[in-house]
Amino acid sequence: MVFLWLGFITLVLAMLALDLGVFHRKAHVVSVKEALRWSAFWIGLGVMFSGFVYVAYEAHWLGLGNAIDAVDGTINDGRAATVKYLTGYVIEKSLSIDNIFVIALIFSFFAVPELYQHRVLFWGVLGALVMRGVMIAVGAQLIAEFQWILYVFGLFLILTAVKMLVMKTEKSDLNKNIVVRMSRRLFHVTDRYHGEHFFVRAGSPESRESVTPGAPREDDASVAAAKPGSIMLTPLALALVMVETTDLIFAVDSIPAIFAITADPFLVFTSNVFAILGLRSLYFALAGMISTFRYLKPALAMVLLVVGAKMLAASWLKELLGESYTVYLLAVVLLIIAGGVAGSLLRPHGKAT
Repeated sequence: MVFLWLGFITLVLAMLALDLGVFHRKAHVVSVKEALRWSAFWIGLGVMFSGFVYVAYEAHWLGLGNAIDAVDGTINDGRAATVKYLTGYVIEKSLSIDNIFVIALIFSFFAVPELYQHRVLFWGVLGALVMRGVMIAVGAQLIAEFQWILYVFGLFLILTAVKMLVMKTEKSDLNKNIVVRMSRRLFHVTDRYHGEHFFVRAGSPESRESVTPGAPREDDASVAAAKPGSIMLTPLALALVMVETTDLIFAVDSIPAIFAITADPFLVFTSNVFAILGLRSLYFALAGMISTFRYLKPALAMVLLVVGAKMLAASWLKELLGESYTVYLLAVVLLIIAGGVAGSLLRPHGKAT
């Protein structure tokens, strides 16, 4: 089993290295066409991985599918594991769209140049993978020790869904955010961007770099106030800090959601990883159309509501619908998301009543 985990993590790291070191080695503005191609690639890769899940669990490779799934008390054969993986993948992918809305607000507030948005998202995704890996390990251990915590997760998802439905999305002053305030208190923060650097040293050539070639190179106020050689954050670093904070907050919502489907750590982790890997390309594909999908946020709230209710009524649903009740859950989630997208396209803002 250890070799399986190491192999999968190595595969993920290799894909990330190819992404940043080869395909996006030079900073450039990601076009919608390029983003759509990459989104198709990552989604295709995530769906194709379900084939590996089926074969691996059906043949019990390296011990997969030998343990009882604490969520429904069954052994995951190839079919069951594939359905749970795909359901978890769809749910996590759907919830990541809400993350995109918030990231767009962060980039807008900090006026992050389009040229460097991909760099922020790359490191944001890498941080999200590490955080979710830790949270999944903790969550799986908690469920193994205290199965009643599934009901706590279910209630939490329902409360989160209600909050999403009633909470108004408004632009806020991120300068008042506690994370931003702490960052400014601990470090000098430059007043303007310095190329693609997250950190610069006062007095170094990088501290005088400009985002746009030919622009003036006068030191900004923070550079002048800092001692020579001291580390300073750039606005790009503040944007990254807020993206990582957002990832952590959304992980708190999405991890309980996947545990409503399965407690198998490998299925939970792999479905999360493939959903997150396509977050950057999905952002560039949807960033310009966020205002169009006005009913998508309520649809995501309904997904959380359904998943939370499933968590609380799992035993009853299993008796009513049989062992394949996860298939029905997947169908309901897909219908809700499709309804949110269709409703947004059919009733844009201008036609609202």
